[in-house]
Amino acid sequence: MRSNILPLAATLVGLLGASGTVASRCKPPPTPTPTVLLRAGTVIGAADHGVEYFRGIPYAQPPTGSLRLKPPVRLQKFNNGSVQATGLGPACPQSTAVDITPLLLEVLSLPEAADTLFFGSATGDVTEDCLTISVMRPKGTKAYAKLPVLFWIYGGGFEAGSPQMYNGSVLIPESVAQGKPMILVSVNYRLGAFGFLGGKEVLADGAANLGLLDQRLGLEWVADNIAAFGGDPDAVTIWGQSAGAVSVFDQLALFDGNNKYKGRPLFRGAIMNSGSITPTEPVDGVKAQGIFDTVLEAAGCAASGANAAKLECLRAVDFETFYNASNSVPGYLTDNSLAFSYSPRPDGRILTASPEVLAQTGKYAAVPTIIGNQENEGTVFALFQSNITTEADLISYLHAVFFRNATREEVASLVATYPANPDSPAGVGASDSTYPEFKRLAAILGDWEYTFMARLLLESFPSKVPAWAYESTYASGTPILGTYHSTDIPRLYYKTDPVSTAIQDLYISFVNSLDPNKYKRGTPSSGYLTHWPRWQEKKQSLELGANSTRLIDVNTRAASYEYIRANLETLRL
Repeated sequence: MRSNILPLAATLVGLLGASGTVASRCKPPPTPTPTVLLRAGTVIGAADHGVEYFRGIPYAQPPTGSLRLKPPVRLQKFNNGSVQATGLGPACPQSTAVDITPLLLEVLSLPEAADTLFFGSATGDVTEDCLTISVMRPKGTKAYAKLPVLFWIYGGGFEAGSPQMYNGSVLIPESVAQGKPMILVSVNYRLGAFGFLGGKEVLADGAANLGLLDQRLGLEWVADNIAAFGGDPDAVTIWGQSAGAVSVFDQLALFDGNNKYKGRPLFRGAIMNSGSITPTEPVDGVKAQGIFDTVLEAAGCAASGANAAKLECLRAVDFETFYNASNSVPGYLTDNSLAFSYSPRPDGRILTASPEVLAQTGKYAAVPTIIGNQENEGTVFALFQSNITTEADLISYLHAVFFRNATREEVASLVATYPANPDSPAGVGASDSTYPEFKRLAAILGDWEYTFMARLLLESFPSKVPAWAYESTYASGTPILGTYHSTDIPRLYYKTDPVSTAIQDLYISFVNSLDPNKYKRGTPSSGYLTHWPRWQEKKQSLELGANSTRLIDVNTRAASYEYIRANLETLRL
């Protein structure tokens, strides 16, 4: 059964609000009224519990009408000379598709899952005119205070998500308590067909990877404006989760690693949570072309004639028509899962090659980096299939949905490297609650998109560039899911228990010093942490457990990793 994600998301937001973990912090009161003067005009914000919020500041002209499916255009002046940045800000148009399976419904009854599974979904104003940026800073920060900046890129499969649910109500006060105050910035970027439509027509028009260009323009906005908010444009760390983490690597690799603007680097560090490199076909490849053709047909533009005319037709249709056309292809919360309909793809200019090639050839800005995953990344994405009961069924599914460039025999060889009932999630055996191939599919999806790609990227890092790796296991007791994709987000943004505070302190230390180990000692959280050596020192990850941390070797499923690494060219999306 396929349904609309927004009612589910609204229900979950209601749950969060009832528990007092999120909703109580989302709308700061209107007074006092901090203001910041920029070249574009005056930004009027709000303050709450030691944090000043400036949310929904436009950084580009509205990408509507003739600017739809075009690279973002820098905004020079605010309308009427000022912006009321006191609410949550808008969200970009979202994917609405979700397959409601019995297994998903069972998982939604779990308290932990209800709090996180659709976390970050848009809850307020959703509009095509969405290219805005939000700035959050410690209360009383003065202009040109030169605080370090953490630049957040949200996840959501390049189809959903917004900055609305991510704020600095915990991170910023914790940074102040650590004596390392910082500024948090969050950027909106176009999603779905609005931001990641492919096809030969898109390539010829120079309209590929628009969502990445939105993010890059947001970084340029920070370079031009963050000093007025008290931030240091030379001390920016880019941070993302899931599709946001994939975007972080893409920002490292944009233009073959050129991250400079006006002669200065746009960022000096990077954090990737549950995502890094995704092997993909070109923007004019078979899969992307099929998506374009489907969207074109759904928008009523298939008979438009020449390539340029097809795009002009898509720009001319009304918003509702294009929005529905964008959602006419499978979503990432459906049986399609991580075989994204929309994704950054090589276009020869913005991304010159598939991301794993750029990583292996060193064509990226190599900056100090934190990178890691949840132990059971794939379980969430295996919730949306229910009829995979045999190994042959699993091979057919992977071949038809994910690895169409590979032969069936090659997919079968990949599956053969996984036991029939892998210990993933750890300690969760096969049961009537799942389907027979659930755990093996979960292991393959989590490895291919997350765990193995992080390992591949770590192995590409030059020895002189520090990197730190982690793996989270703190929710290993969660039924069916284990420590699943997105369990880290509430711990980073809203929880204040010792585990959450410890992880926050690692990140705050990194943002300030490019070393996660320089957190304040003698606090309850510091008793949880052990020293975190660079990846290059021991080739080990920091395991973030429920009660303590330890160093672990990163060699899980070595045969599967070697097979995927050796066959990346045929295993691209």
